[in-house]
Amino acid sequence: MVNNKAQLKIQQMAFMLMAITLFFVLVGMFVLVISTSNLKQTAIELQEKNALSLVSKLANSPEFSCGEAFGSQKINCIDADKLMMLKENLAKYENFWGISNIEIIKEGSGTTICNLVNYPNCDIIKLYPEEISSEYSNFVALCWKDSFDGRIYDKCEVARLMVGYNG
Repeated sequence: MVNNKAQLKIQQMAFMLMAITLFFVLVGMFVLVISTSNLKQTAIELQEKNALSLVSKLANSPEFSCGEAFGSQKINCIDADKLMMLKENLAKYENFWGISNIEIIKEGSGTTICNLVNYPNCDIIKLYPEEISSEYSNFVALCWKDSFDGRIYDKCEVARLMVGYNG
C-alpha cells in the first residue's frame, strides 16, 4: 500500500513537470510571435533610414558633388553638368547605389525632363526613370556653368534630390 502512494506521487510530479514545460513552451511561442510580428515594420524602418542616409550622402558623393568646380568646396551641391554625363553613361552604375530611382527636380519649375538637347533649359533630371513605391528627398543646390554675353558664370538653383525604392 505504501508503494501505491509513492507511485501516485511520482505520477503527480511527472504531470506537474510536463505542465510546467508546456507552460514555458507556450510563453516562448507567444514571445516569438510578438517579436516576429514587428519584423516587417522593422525592415521598412531600416529601409527608410538607409534611404534618408543615402539621400544625404549622395549629394556629396564624387559622382554628384560640385567639388571645387564652383570656387570652393560646397556641401549638398550637385554638379548638373556631371549629372548629365552620368545620365548618358548610366549602364556602368546600374546597381551601384542599390536603389530604383534617382531624380533631381528644380524647385518652382515645370515638368520638362532633361536630355542633352534641352539641357540646361529643363526642370527634371531622371537617372533611373522607374515607377517607385516609396521615395525620400532632400534639398540641394543644383549648379552648372552657363554663359551670358560670352562670359561663363556659375549658376545655382535650389533643387530636390529624390531617391526611390521598389518593394
